[in-house]
Amino acid sequence: MANNSLTIAGINAAYGAVRVIDGASLKVGDGETVALLGTNGNGKSTLMKCIMGMVRPSAGTITAEIDGIHHDLVGRTTEQIVDLGIALVPEGRRLFPKLTVEENLLLGAYRRAARAELERNKAVCFETFPRLAERRRQLAGSLSGGEQQMLALGRALMLAPRILLVDEPSVGLAPILVSRTIDAINEMKRRYSLTVLMAEQNFNQAIRIADRGYVIVHGKIAFEGRSTEELNNNDLIKKFYLGL
Repeated sequence: MANNSLTIAGINAAYGAVRVIDGASLKVGDGETVALLGTNGNGKSTLMKCIMGMVRPSAGTITAEIDGIHHDLVGRTTEQIVDLGIALVPEGRRLFPKLTVEENLLLGAYRRAARAELERNKAVCFETFPRLAERRRQLAGSLSGGEQQMLALGRALMLAPRILLVDEPSVGLAPILVSRTIDAINEMKRRYSLTVLMAEQNFNQAIRIADRGYVIVHGKIAFEGRSTEELNNNDLIKKFYLGL
């Protein structure tokens, strides 16, 4: 079976004179769900943008293995990275509020390989998220927060991705919807054999589905937990997340 993995080594990234990522390294193995944990402002979203070609690192390498073929991502455009089969569900969802659910989904079928399978992928999407099928003609802007997050996940699924990046899926959602969203990510991963990197500040929800994780503090990887048990027992986690 073809390998789909992601390796980040020694990445530095800055906005002007402000360094946001400082020598970060992490790996997401084939079929894993890896959590990138950190409170607001520690560089999670910037690292995601580096992977997607939206922020260009000043040092380091980002390598994706897609269907067993290695690709250096640094220097590629976002369009080229998406075309490889890497999809991002951005923080804040970034939907088109004045387009319908179905139109938003169709815009997700962006890469060439996905356009060829558009109807099949749409059927897969509606099967994964039945609520979207019920709301297919409704404007995205009129959906609830939880439904909008499902639509953002569904739009990523329309790309037929191999690697899925999810940035802060719990932001702005009520606790019960956070739980459902995390479950939906896990279901997508399981059903479609995805490799998942999820940036999240809700520690307890993230580790429900993560195989392992990293803690990012001030742009540096401060801790690598090789299991959820290691994460649970880490002092940084206890301090930042568990109030211990």
